[in-house]
Amino acid sequence: MNPTVVLLFSGKRKCGKDFITDHLQAKLGDKCELIKISLPIKSFWAKEMNLNLNELLSDGALKENYRLEMINWSDKMREKDYGCFCKDACQNAKGNPIWIVSDVRRATDIQWFKENYGNKIKTIRLSADEDTRKERGYKFKSGVDDVESECGLDNYSGWDLVIDNGRDRDSIEKQLEKIISLISV
Repeated sequence: MNPTVVLLFSGKRKCGKDFITDHLQAKLGDKCELIKISLPIKSFWAKEMNLNLNELLSDGALKENYRLEMINWSDKMREKDYGCFCKDACQNAKGNPIWIVSDVRRATDIQWFKENYGNKIKTIRLSADEDTRKERGYKFKSGVDDVESECGLDNYSGWDLVIDNGRDRDSIEKQLEKIISLISV
């Protein structure tokens, strides 16, 4: 079954994408499906390197240790097929009407979803000031924070909603209300 709406979330590292999308998933319950474009990348990486997939999917040190290598490998795969990870991530989606894609990072990710789901797409950009991101564990890393996987959507202007998830953020309830207002299911 195709979704009724696909919510595409984007934002820099440590801006709170997982926090917001996890809360949104909890609020929407069985009406929604959480999809991570990074899942096929991390699944492959876990198998190849004999790593714990759950640890690689978490917000811990293991992911950071392999981040640069995963970026470089996934960029090579995207050169062959820019939508390969979007496609893989969506293949196991159930028949829920709302899809929450928690980690859109490139213009080609948005392009793939628009080509495949058209006007069902809603784009949400999360932002947070650098001090807040640092409090959450952000530390600039050359080759990670200055490449397309972090900066590819910095100049994208077609957001349906932009949410400040930094120092001056609204309560999580207000943030979720704004997101839910995009859904016309």
